[in-house]
Amino acid sequence: MVRCGHCMEAFDTRPNFAPDQLDLQLELPILDESITSAYSDMVVLQPMTLAEQVAIVQDIDDKSEFQPKYRTWPWAMAALLLLIVLLAQTAYFFRVDIAARLPDLKPALIGYCRILKCSVPLPQHPDLISIESSALEADPTNENQITLNALLRNRASYAQAFPNLELTLNDSQDKPLARRKFIPADYLPSAENEASGLLPNRELGIKLRLNTTGLKPSGYRLVLFYSNN
Repeated sequence: MVRCGHCMEAFDTRPNFAPDQLDLQLELPILDESITSAYSDMVVLQPMTLAEQVAIVQDIDDKSEFQPKYRTWPWAMAALLLLIVLLAQTAYFFRVDIAARLPDLKPALIGYCRILKCSVPLPQHPDLISIESSALEADPTNENQITLNALLRNRASYAQAFPNLELTLNDSQDKPLARRKFIPADYLPSAENEASGLLPNRELGIKLRLNTTGLKPSGYRLVLFYSNN
């Protein structure tokens, strides 16, 4: 006797026995009747239909609605705040280079610095500014006066602050006799604006008249530098 897995009805399979099929009962040991009865009561499992599987999944989804959901917005707000702080620090520490390379942002950086009590000065890169030529000429009408001519060039792709100059006058043994420093206000022509700086890829010619009473220099040395370098 076996039980149908669909209607749960028990029936005798012997009338449908096919003699040409292998009789598995002949190859199995004789079992106790109580065990045989237990096997006969077993239900044959049938594969679930697609509709039944969908119903089970929907039931699981309905139950999951009652599960607590983690809130992610506090983490998102914290990440956004950290990003804003990082951008603010970057703008503060690199404001000079940002203003030089992105001039359209300079007004915003100046406004930002008004809040932080800082400034946005022009870049000062001495490796990108040079003395292209210089000469020290004696005045034929005044033996105690010389004229310094020099040509400065900004090789950067952005405007830079005018550098300071240092002139050293030497004797015939190349020993220093006198030394003087000149700030931009000392050598800039009246047509130049110190606040605008030396424009990119621009040259500037300067001329300084100096009194050398009692020195009689025979050589000189001219260098440029920035105060904070």
